Amino acid sequence: MSKERAYNRKERADDFRLALRSTLPVMAGYLVLGIGLGFIMRSSGYGTLWSAAEAIFIYAGSMQYAAVGLLKDHASLLTAAVTTLAVNARHIFYGISMMEQYRDAGSGKGYLIFSLTDETYSLLCDRELTGKAHDRKRFFITVSVLDHIYWITGCTLGGLFSSVMPDVASGAEFALTALFVSVFTGQWTGTEDHIPALTGVNCSLLCLVLFGKDRFLIPSMLMIVAVLLAHRRKEHDA
Repeated sequence: MSKERAYNRKERADDFRLALRSTLPVMAGYLVLGIGLGFIMRSSGYGTLWSAAEAIFIYAGSMQYAAVGLLKDHASLLTAAVTTLAVNARHIFYGISMMEQYRDAGSGKGYLIFSLTDETYSLLCDRELTGKAHDRKRFFITVSVLDHIYWITGCTLGGLFSSVMPDVASGAEFALTALFVSVFTGQWTGTEDHIPALTGVNCSLLCLVLFGKDRFLIPSMLMIVAVLLAHRRKEHDA
């Protein structure tokens, strides 16, 4: 029995180290972006507790930046709901694609759904990465919790240090772009099937041209889903 427990502890330790290593790029991006958000919150009249509360309970990245303006303008609940839907509509597609993965997640399912950010999704849908875990569901939760902790830490630090480092948030908005490029490059080099990646890039560029930078997101997501479904159906028929 003691050998079995030791073996299980080793597996848990291995899964944690794997999750920690895989989330280090996310940590780098989340700390910078979170600090930037903390500075913006402070400059808008909201202190560290507000920054930390946003990170804990909203945890929606770009929507949290948008929420600063909503709070400052005393927007209605309806305005906040519509804005949230518009900004985070892409998560609908993430959630649909993870339904099978989360089906047997048990008591952790609610938190996994809540914490499914862009960066967490990119890690959890990496089959090569998740295939290395001894317990995939435990690995899913560990990755999600670590990413959430990084974001909370960044937002809190931004609120704490905004008065002594006024220029630290300068250029922070580029960190998200750099993070996506890093994740995209890792996925591209880690698989021989580049059709999903090329589909995402080409559909996004096409919709950007057709609809403009303020309206391209939802059409591009719909187009990506349609193209990938058609491709999957074609492969199934073949």
